[in-house]
Amino acid sequence: MIPGGGQPNMQQLLQQAQKMQQDLAAAQEELARTEVGGQAGGGLVKATVTGSGELRALVIDPEAVDPEDTETLADLVVAAVQAANENAQQLQQQKLGPLAQGLGGMPGLPF
Repeated sequence: MIPGGGQPNMQQLLQQAQKMQQDLAAAQEELARTEVGGQAGGGLVKATVTGSGELRALVIDPEAVDPEDTETLADLVVAAVQAANENAQQLQQQKLGPLAQGLGGMPGLPF
């Protein structure tokens, strides 16, 4: 039987919410420190982003540089950054997904 006439224990709910918020903040900090990569053109262009999506590095193989065709190079850069960001989003889902689902199940929280 739940104390308080069937109402959940507010103190316990608040403690659970606080722990989940702490876990979420820790996971977000870890994402900001973790780097993931993406590449395009068979590795001619490589991008590195943090788990939170911040671009940290861009490596362009000299073979990808053609002064007569800068559009292809630009496309490769965009594709490499997009690939890196997709990997960052997957990492976010792995780290934050379970926490967000846990928070979403708590009454009164905007998730």
